[in-house]
Amino acid sequence: MAFDYKKTYKEFYLPPQTPGIIEIPKMQYVAVRGKGNPNEPDGEYKAAIGLLYAVSFTLRMSPKSGHTIDGYFEYVVPPLEGLWWQADQTAGAIDYTRKESFEWISMIRLPDFVTEEAFDWAVREVSEKKGRDLPISASKAEFLTYQDGLCVQCMHIGSYDSEPATIRKMEEFAMESGYVADFSETRYHHEIYLSDPRRTAEDKLRTVIRHPVRHL
Repeated sequence: MAFDYKKTYKEFYLPPQTPGIIEIPKMQYVAVRGKGNPNEPDGEYKAAIGLLYAVSFTLRMSPKSGHTIDGYFEYVVPPLEGLWWQADQTAGAIDYTRKESFEWISMIRLPDFVTEEAFDWAVREVSEKKGRDLPISASKAEFLTYQDGLCVQCMHIGSYDSEPATIRKMEEFAMESGYVADFSETRYHHEIYLSDPRRTAEDKLRTVIRHPVRHL
């Protein structure tokens, strides 16, 4: 049976709807950076997602292409994730009414056996075999290591625009537990998308939300 990160690491991917404090270790990702409204039909964000999945599935299916990656095991491609911020935000606050000012890093987790060498191979494969069909250059994909560290985390159910209510609960819980927000140029508002918005009603979308915190 294929290894599934969501099932093995439920504490990272399937938290309850009540906020909790958690330490998240360093993980590696295929990532694409960009700016702008993620809802634009032909925008940069949707192009980035296409590239992320192209690289992810190229690595996932590498044995069938005859390419050997040391330590490879069969696995389920993990869910799409995103780091979000706005250049003028205060203490990590996200203004959902100004989506055009979003800056983001869209990403998908990579297994630990994926080295930078294996990653570069996958990007070359995508460029050679799918480059003409992608609205974005394969060179935009980067090998990223990111560590959330100490966070307050919660499962949000509902539309993306209704996230502020869940975030307020997270902030209140963190303060009551002796923590304060700790956003910086290396620590961001983090979302993990467990539902496909093309196939799921808005009020049933499941999104993991993480905010970096530190002890008061």
